[in-house]
Amino acid sequence: MAITMSTFSEYKIEKVKVLLLLMMMMLGTISSAQNPQARKKPNIVLILADDMGYGDASVYGHPTINTPNIDQLAHEGQRWTNFYVAASVCTPSRAALLTGRLPIRNGMCSDKRRVFWSSSVRGLPADEITIAESLKDVGYATACIGKWHLGHKDTKYLPTGNGFDYYYGIPYSNDMNKTQKMTKVLYQNPKTSYYNVPLMEGEEIIERPFEQHTATKRFTQQAIKFIEENKRSPFFLFLSHSMPHVPLFASQSFEGKSERGLYGDVIEEIDWSLGQVMQALKAEGLEENTLVIFTSDNGPWKMLDQHGGSAGQFRGSKGETWEGSMRVPAIFRWKGKLKNGIIRDMAATLDVFPTICKITGASFPDDREMDGYDLTPTLFEKNESGRKEMFFYVGRQLFAVRKGNFKLHFKTRGIAGFRKYYNMEHTPPLLFHLGEDPSEQYNVADKYPEKVKELRQLAENHISGIKPYEDQIAPRDGDEIDRY
Repeated sequence: MAITMSTFSEYKIEKVKVLLLLMMMMLGTISSAQNPQARKKPNIVLILADDMGYGDASVYGHPTINTPNIDQLAHEGQRWTNFYVAASVCTPSRAALLTGRLPIRNGMCSDKRRVFWSSSVRGLPADEITIAESLKDVGYATACIGKWHLGHKDTKYLPTGNGFDYYYGIPYSNDMNKTQKMTKVLYQNPKTSYYNVPLMEGEEIIERPFEQHTATKRFTQQAIKFIEENKRSPFFLFLSHSMPHVPLFASQSFEGKSERGLYGDVIEEIDWSLGQVMQALKAEGLEENTLVIFTSDNGPWKMLDQHGGSAGQFRGSKGETWEGSMRVPAIFRWKGKLKNGIIRDMAATLDVFPTICKITGASFPDDREMDGYDLTPTLFEKNESGRKEMFFYVGRQLFAVRKGNFKLHFKTRGIAGFRKYYNMEHTPPLLFHLGEDPSEQYNVADKYPEKVKELRQLAENHISGIKPYEDQIAPRDGDEIDRY
């Protein structure tokens, strides 16, 4: 076959294309070698405050608490204004966060005892799958630093038995294992000696009682150490603060610093902690390959006056199902990846698990009922959130349901005194329009009877589809009631 000038020219053009393609591949290889982060799965840093209210950060409207690092995180990421927890107390809320399931599905809720105590013998069921377990399966280093509160009597219940390579923290709330009968006055004037709380590393107790004035500082130091030691592999860091749960303790560097008093000191130290973590990520060149999530496990505890936080304009507090009980601050930040801004769509801690799985390529459980939604369309493109409804439980009972802007209360809970609550049943139920009335002050059930009917049916359908798991929190043989 004769080679004409036109075919020769075509041959040269194709040869040039091949050479250019090879050069681009070589450059890409060099670029990846120079920047190992380009080839890595993203790191995940999940920071959870304990009992921090919706209105406790200055970016969420607090006038006397200074939180520059939380504010910066919000300005550089997404600040959510309709973000919920699955329960308004510690154990069920944390179980929901780590498993992506309502606590009624895995027994991590009870009508007899709201949370695990220091004497509790059970914990998160072994057949539950946590975020950490899914991430370990795809090569992540994992650490839980801070408060756990999902079981501790058997090592299988500790973080190290639930997907975490490393654990440093306290196994339950900082007000447990009391050494004497506590009064409101003693709670408001705390001493470390009042609580025989252990500090654990791995599965061993390394200090008892834990010096709680140093809690936030030491948890932060361990978090930074974990980041530095695992910078070359993808990691999941769950930094779970024990503050601002009462009793309140701040380090010497922060005592008396805030205009808001001791509570403000504690929040400002948590803000400092966030700043230290962000600096560590930046110093190690990890900032652009790390998703940082900051939120709280429930609303503020208001039984101790100024020692409790603020829910902003929302009604209610910890232990209830009003908005202030279960709507919490939530910020997502991934430099250069997320669409910045304020997100007013609905979401929940239940949605963290599926979102992390989508981002990292980890497996999301498909052999059980899950309650979370993937938030990546909203995080990356600001598309509408898939969550349109929320269910509000106290223990194993459904108290309220929300769909869109309407929330229907079948029961409500209120504070009856120091560490005492009362329940009220509402027949007919109470209806609030959260768009017009986020503070839940004006019952509009008479104005919107069709919405009452719709939400009542939604609740009935939800309950009929639930298969409650055996109560894991209620006392059993060998589980003595805590002395105080």
